[in-house]
Amino acid sequence: MALNIKPIAGTANRVIVEPAPAEEKTASGLYIPDTAKEKPQKGTVVAISEEDGEGKKPSVKTGDQVLYGKYAGTEISLDGSDYLIMKESDILAVL
Repeated sequence: MALNIKPIAGTANRVIVEPAPAEEKTASGLYIPDTAKEKPQKGTVVAISEEDGEGKKPSVKTGDQVLYGKYAGTEISLDGSDYLIMKESDILAVL
């Protein structure tokens, strides 16, 4: 999927992540109501900045599956989809 926005290089590498959908039901088969669903902490990188203010390239690539902190990033909606814009340092792991 191609996203037609790109983060601007600044003081830190910026990454745009599409969060994974929230779990619909538990492992035992019970459906989770919308009010009880937890915010996902896993997503797919859809765009990255070219380099940071010091000229360093980001270590993640477009298409990487990543884990990030529960309250990381700024939520935006674009063309009916939800995304997170965050610093690369907010990413905890690449799967």
